[in-house]
Amino acid sequence: MGVQNRRRRFPNGNPAVGDNEILHRDEVVWGKSPNGTVFRVPTTHDVLTLFDPRYPKSHLDIVNLALLGLQLALFVWLSKRGAKLFFFFYFSFWRAAYDVGLGYVLTKQSKKKWIVREVQRRAWLDEKKRPLMRSWIRSQLQGKMGKDYSFDDLPLEYNTWLLFRQLVDIILLNDFLSYCFFAIACFRVPTGLSFVMHVMRWIGGMVLIAFNLWVKTEAHHVVKDYGWYWGDVFFQRGALVFDGVFEMAPHPMYSVGYAGYYGLSLIVGSYPVLFVSLAAHAAQFAFLVFFENPHIERMYGQRKLIAQRIPLIPTNISRSSSISIPPTRPRSRTETDPELSTPGATEGETSEPESEPDTEVDESYVPSPANPTLSNISKAKTLLQPTMTVHDLMNIYFRKDTLIFYNLDIFRASDVKLIVIIAYAVILGFIVPGFKSKRALLAFHFIHALSWRFFHSFGLGLLLQAQSRNKFLVRHFITHYHYPGKEAGRDATREAFSNWKSAYNMSLCMTYASFVGLAWQTYSIPAEWTVGDQLLRHTLGTILVLLHMWTASECYDVLGVFGWFFGDFFIEDYPATLAYTGIYRFLNNPERTMSGAAFFGLSLISGSKLVFALAVISQLSHWWFLSKVENPHMKKLYGSSLRQEAGLTKVVKQVAFKNAMLFESRATKHVPDIKRVAQEVKGTFDKVYEETAEVVKEFIHPPNLSEVVQDTKLMWRSRVTSEALMLDRGQYQISVGAKARFHIGEPITVHWHAPATHSKRDWIGMYRKGANKSTAVTKISSLGHWVPVHDDEWNGDIPVDVSQSRSPEKYEGDVVLKGENLPWTAGSYEIRYHHGGKYNVLSTIEVEIFVDDIPQLTLEAARNALTRLVVFALDSDPSLIPLSCQTRPYEDADDGRDPDDFNFWSEKQAKLLAKGIEQTFGVQYSAEVIVADANLSALANRILISKEILTTLYFSMSCKSQFYFSECVHAALKSPMTFNLGAVLVKGGKTLSSGYNHHRTHYDGADVLKHGHRKPTSMHAEMHAIFNATGMSPAFKTQFERGASKRSKLKPPTKVGHTQWHFL
Repeated sequence: MGVQNRRRRFPNGNPAVGDNEILHRDEVVWGKSPNGTVFRVPTTHDVLTLFDPRYPKSHLDIVNLALLGLQLALFVWLSKRGAKLFFFFYFSFWRAAYDVGLGYVLTKQSKKKWIVREVQRRAWLDEKKRPLMRSWIRSQLQGKMGKDYSFDDLPLEYNTWLLFRQLVDIILLNDFLSYCFFAIACFRVPTGLSFVMHVMRWIGGMVLIAFNLWVKTEAHHVVKDYGWYWGDVFFQRGALVFDGVFEMAPHPMYSVGYAGYYGLSLIVGSYPVLFVSLAAHAAQFAFLVFFENPHIERMYGQRKLIAQRIPLIPTNISRSSSISIPPTRPRSRTETDPELSTPGATEGETSEPESEPDTEVDESYVPSPANPTLSNISKAKTLLQPTMTVHDLMNIYFRKDTLIFYNLDIFRASDVKLIVIIAYAVILGFIVPGFKSKRALLAFHFIHALSWRFFHSFGLGLLLQAQSRNKFLVRHFITHYHYPGKEAGRDATREAFSNWKSAYNMSLCMTYASFVGLAWQTYSIPAEWTVGDQLLRHTLGTILVLLHMWTASECYDVLGVFGWFFGDFFIEDYPATLAYTGIYRFLNNPERTMSGAAFFGLSLISGSKLVFALAVISQLSHWWFLSKVENPHMKKLYGSSLRQEAGLTKVVKQVAFKNAMLFESRATKHVPDIKRVAQEVKGTFDKVYEETAEVVKEFIHPPNLSEVVQDTKLMWRSRVTSEALMLDRGQYQISVGAKARFHIGEPITVHWHAPATHSKRDWIGMYRKGANKSTAVTKISSLGHWVPVHDDEWNGDIPVDVSQSRSPEKYEGDVVLKGENLPWTAGSYEIRYHHGGKYNVLSTIEVEIFVDDIPQLTLEAARNALTRLVVFALDSDPSLIPLSCQTRPYEDADDGRDPDDFNFWSEKQAKLLAKGIEQTFGVQYSAEVIVADANLSALANRILISKEILTTLYFSMSCKSQFYFSECVHAALKSPMTFNLGAVLVKGGKTLSSGYNHHRTHYDGADVLKHGHRKPTSMHAEMHAIFNATGMSPAFKTQFERGASKRSKLKPPTKVGHTQWHFL
């Protein structure tokens, strides 16, 4: 059961590496090493040959068999209690070796080719340095391979992979066998169950185990040894191809492939086995999240542009010609817009890459010279007819709408109403009102939850049905409200859709909140968890609730905000195609089968028939909504183009047909009867699939997770090493050329020169001038503003082990600080060269980061300043920066987009641009606002409007407030910190003191006693102002405990309310 989930990787349809079922004798399978070496891949054998005496055994195979035999001997020798304890810890060890150990080394191999580099460094396959080791490895590998294997002719990566897979066999087999022995040691016969329940328990367990074996067999038939042992981590073998069991569920070896765990738990009737199975399964999902998916994304993923403007109407079509608007998207499908849904690379239908939308230059487009002025750009934009794009359409109808509680904004009236009504539901559900009887209380909560369910399914369902048929909701707003201008129709649609989104989200929240309230009122904490089915009910109920949450998350990943809020019922001009990705690749409509999982889970936990009845009503109500509202709308839009069979149905039918053919071939005497039975069985699968609500689906497909910056962690060990003290700092030099001032965001190229003995783990960091008091050691975090001197010696921000450090191959070179490695704040900085992955400073230079000085802010001045920021934030990438910022003329562009449009690869780039705008213009924008504009002229115009509003607000302040504000600014300018803060303490209109945030190396002396050194600590601006006013250290408690005489000298204000704070 402990085997990995891989994908089929065949270039041009060739079978994968290690295919021991040779389809044709003359077939040749080719591999490619990372250095470009192409080689013929020999035949390999699967793990079952370990138990076949006809195959020779390597030394590692003998070790593996000995470990397996030792487990069997210990199981027979140990007592039942001793076997439970031993095999629990023994299985935990092998499970950790699999999920933690293999996950760690495979991740390092995927990122830095660490395993291959270790083999090279230790010279295991070097005939000159270690001939005995090479000879031993050669004999181990040649004995297990066939006649087409040549150890000397194959590249290092392939031989390393063969050696690695023998280690994998040891881990997987011992993991599987130790789990089986632990389960058998925990075997018991549950009491209190009828004979029928025991029979069903055994039958269900055996069915799950058989299904587990079938999934793994089919998966190995698809991926072969190449995917089974992560061959693509070592060498290339083609793109991803999905077929067989991988059409039934994503990651089947991690989800449904572990059904045997739960089948064996049923048979042995043991809660410890069940919980150990759940923990092991969760560990396997962690392996998927932290290694498998990131590796597949690195190998096969394609980056998606953010803010890419895809015209709704192709620009090469004449505007006077008749145009057929593409049909709107169905809610349960994914759209072509990359912003709304970005499924993982593992979710594609085939290995064919997705084609990008074709855009051509409009016939009326007049090219402009390279690097035009603002007037030239304006002329070009007036000649180019305006074209609505998908990006613009999304930002018209969607503005960080609240989804459950995500994007909640307490300054929006609709969100405040949502908070109030949820609070009312919580009070009703968890604080018992004044009912005289429990029966009346439950009746109240049942009617309350039922009302919200009917409103959500039938009330909103009928409203959405009317909107689909005759635009009822939009017509209502057009009829009763005035919308001036030419965009009256779009404004009415936007307001109708906005109100619908608010009502739908509120109804969704209240439906679940009222149901949880009813479940809470019927729930009572069990007095004895191990008596009866209490523990089992709580476990299964929790699993169903988590399954429901995961299904909803997967649906949203595919649908996006457009599909979640039924955008195709309102927005007619949105382009889409039918694309079944993500969870919709395996189920046509996951909501039909999974939408009630949480309700039934809560009914299991509560053990209430009333809650179960409401769960059934909720499921039936949602089925009505799908069948009477959503499905008719989809059929109206797409007709016969809707898919009839999902991946799960297809696989089940294929298995049924395969078994029918097998029966037919083996029972020739009863061919007519078998055909009839087979046809009947085949015909029932569609009906069963449509009627059942208990379809087994995958449990986990995690979103791509965001990266975590770890630069801010404190060093727990000493920063000064004896090795660094012996170095000659004069031999280490860094420079940035003759230029010492750089524009904010401008890449800084640092040239370094070091002796031949310098460490390959040296690194260069950038810090605010004055932040570090010592010139010999750095005591504060770089906040991510650093680069390694040798990138191959670092895994993210973690240096490789000292034992792996090799002699450097060069004595000087260049590194570039750019993008998020730069501080996007104006000021003076130090660039420091550090030794050996630690904080010892060997060389330092000073640079200055400045922003453009804009004497008079006009549209052209704002646009010119913004141009540099955009180019720097987007790393001067030609595919991202505006055409107006590029050297090529407009006629060379491959589309008809606005020359001021730009795109992003990630939201981080938008955040950097927002920081640059704040530093240059003094206005703050969120990344979402930057992405929504994604146009130089539009963003410059937004800045002008914002500055006008902010200037008006400033001059509307009283003269006294302006004076205090200027005092805060003056104090903040003295701060050496990355973020400059100032504060003034005012009483009775008189400024008592001012302060600014800065570093304080020592407060009360306790650091030396506790830590042995003085850790750097910052003093807040308001604390500094208090200190300057009172002469008292900010450690108030310590000062007050030193004596009353000290306290008597402070004389605090008698009326605290008259003391005013002004803080910037």
